[in-house]
Amino acid sequence: MTVGADQRWSGRRVAVTGAAGFIGSRLTQRLVELGADVRALLHYRGDGGRGLLDALPADQLLAIEVTAGDLRDESWLRRSLAGVSDVFHLGALVGIPYSYLNPRDVIATNVGGTLNVLEAVRDLGVGRLVQTSTSEVYGSAQRIPMSEDHPLSAQSPYAASKIAADQLALSFHRAFDVPVSIARPFNTYGPGQSARAVIPAIIAQALAGDEVTLGVTSTTRDLVYVDDTVAGLLAIASSDAALGRAVNIATGIETSITQIVVAVGAIVGRDLTVREDERRRRPAASEVDRLVGDSRLLRESCGWVPATVLFDGLARTVEWVRANRERHEPDAYRV
Repeated sequence: MTVGADQRWSGRRVAVTGAAGFIGSRLTQRLVELGADVRALLHYRGDGGRGLLDALPADQLLAIEVTAGDLRDESWLRRSLAGVSDVFHLGALVGIPYSYLNPRDVIATNVGGTLNVLEAVRDLGVGRLVQTSTSEVYGSAQRIPMSEDHPLSAQSPYAASKIAADQLALSFHRAFDVPVSIARPFNTYGPGQSARAVIPAIIAQALAGDEVTLGVTSTTRDLVYVDDTVAGLLAIASSDAALGRAVNIATGIETSITQIVVAVGAIVGRDLTVREDERRRRPAASEVDRLVGDSRLLRESCGWVPATVLFDGLARTVEWVRANRERHEPDAYRV
């Protein structure tokens, strides 16, 4: 992002849904660092936990207004979004395996919750909404690199829910002139990510021994370090060129799961052996084989470039997992 775009956030009242999650918590932290007045919306937990926000420095956490509820609760959303100038909507049920087991819950939260956000933003006159999508909406690459006009192809109920949410957001822009942009990150990784994700799973196993058990290892992904994804979200929110359209956040570099294993092995000093486990695989027709994004729109219209090369990002993630192994369990909370 440019300096001017960074300065835009000073003094602004900004809401982040899904603020307890991996990307949402880092976005919330970055907004506080930039001087924004941040209201963090997170899914209510009976134990009062605030997810990854609880890991923030005390002074930053004190600067955040935290409100807990449910995206399906229209009245809570309206109260929580009242008076804000910008909304980053990251709240969702994000687990693809969970979407196979409970598609109705995923649709209700990801589609119904997004509808509630859109109606609140429209009725309250919020100045800008960034709807956070996912590269999963494209399905397996039909052409490389994958630009924003790549066909959408849902290969899981989760992907279908995100396609529907994106199309709802775009329809509100066209029908009601709601100032919406669709941010479409490719595979974000980095410190704090759930152990259910492939990179932390590889790292945790590599730190424990020489064997790594995975599902399919031939698949490829476009891996974006979390701070670069956050910078992309902020850049999209600052650009009028991104209004009413989807914008990829991607590096344009294709990396296989096998290559990730080799890199992690080099970082931890182990010669890792991979064992494939059928139970860790998606259903065959649901597996997304290749993802690699075209980020020219974001680079040219918003001035964004990724700042972190993969090996460095993996090394930082290894150090985080090493230092937080007692905390590094699959997330029990919804974001």
